[in-house]
Amino acid sequence: MEFRFNVNEVLKTPLVKIGNSLIPSDYAGPRRMLYDTISKVGEIVNEMGSASAKSQGLLRPLTTTDKLKNSQHDLYLAVDQTANYGRGAVAGMLKTGKKSLYVLDRLGREYQVKAPFLFDFYVPENKQRMGWGKFLYDSLLWQNDLEPAKIAYDQPTDALSNFLSKHYGLSDAVKQPTRFVVYDGFFSNEEGQPMETTKSEIVEDDFEEDKIPLGRSRRNPKYELVIPDEDEEEMYRPKNLLE
Repeated sequence: MEFRFNVNEVLKTPLVKIGNSLIPSDYAGPRRMLYDTISKVGEIVNEMGSASAKSQGLLRPLTTTDKLKNSQHDLYLAVDQTANYGRGAVAGMLKTGKKSLYVLDRLGREYQVKAPFLFDFYVPENKQRMGWGKFLYDSLLWQNDLEPAKIAYDQPTDALSNFLSKHYGLSDAVKQPTRFVVYDGFFSNEEGQPMETTKSEIVEDDFEEDKIPLGRSRRNPKYELVIPDEDEEEMYRPKNLLE
């Protein structure tokens, strides 16, 4: 998605994390420019949130500046720095955080957990089939040392469900009464043993607050973040990343 301003001057790296301050994780400019940066980030957040809601057929956006400022959620933004004649464009958005949940497994056993939660995920239509969706999602896994099955998903669309199945092997979701879903791996610990039905947390640590470097993760070496390259047709142009 393109904006009236130079996106590369606001979001200066291919992957940027935004918290409730609306200050980009890569911001290193003078204080006098901070207000202008926050204002432009707010415009990006609201426009991307509205576009995401429209694509899902929702009446109200799941992602707005007001909602982000009043939460502990994190918003990941992917930036195509070569787009718009070098001015850059936002190539995708993913909103995540921790949420306290009551979860039922397939046998109806109840667990009370505080787990990673995917609230919103959007890739503009003209940036799909180019690797940006997977780049964003792998960034979430890489930065927080997560496995896809350990995340709860808020009312996933068919496109997101197919994306998770195609790229991460998640299928046959366990639907919850409050309309979010989890997958079978959600109910096992790191050793693959079943969770106890006592009230326990799947994840104890908060999400990482540091900046997001690219490259191979020392915490989770399975995921290596590589910026999508339009010239690498076979690697980054599967039939449809969101189908």
